[in-house]
Amino acid sequence: MTLFDVLRAAADGRPPEPDGSVDVLPQHGRAAGVVAFSAHFVVSADVDHGWVRDQLPPGDYNAPLGARFLVALADRIGADVGSIDAVLVAAATGGPPDDTLEEISAREHPRVVRALRYRDEVRVWRTLDGAAHVLVGRGLAGRWETAFEVEPAARGRGLGRRLAAAAAELVPPGEQVWAQVAPGNAASLRAVLAAGYRPVCAEVLLPPARA
Repeated sequence: MTLFDVLRAAADGRPPEPDGSVDVLPQHGRAAGVVAFSAHFVVSADVDHGWVRDQLPPGDYNAPLGARFLVALADRIGADVGSIDAVLVAAATGGPPDDTLEEISAREHPRVVRALRYRDEVRVWRTLDGAAHVLVGRGLAGRWETAFEVEPAARGRGLGRRLAAAAAELVPPGEQVWAQVAPGNAASLRAVLAAGYRPVCAEVLLPPARA
């Protein structure tokens, strides 16, 4: 079973057994990752299962997302350590995109620059007034992921929720669209929940180290 299969099953209400296991699967995508379900973890990186086992105290359900293990893993594979994110999912509809959005080819926006470290097939849209951007691309395990950014002057008007909902229209029907949100980013978390996304797991991504 691949990590994509695990994520898809979890999104469909069939998460891994909460048995304290730590699975090790090959990396698929630009970034490695550690994915946490309830009392079950998946390390998606090109490392040996025995090495992972030796780094983690038995029965410690905090260790796989703890700093000690993440730094050891990053050093092992030559990666940087990202933040711990809540991961949510919504069903893609593939409908016509919101007519207040226009697709752009520019890649200089900070949100896009960051996305290109983690995702392939990145496409970007912005609102007609330039107040916000939303993007989709293939990320961890080849899943479709979204991210959005609203300029400070345009916040507090529900635009984040609209962008999160619009992302579901930008992904082919029958697929799922995933959003990673830092737990402390309450505004974005409220936006994706209001747009119909459901929490599935938590994760830390480890992109290739910067030169």
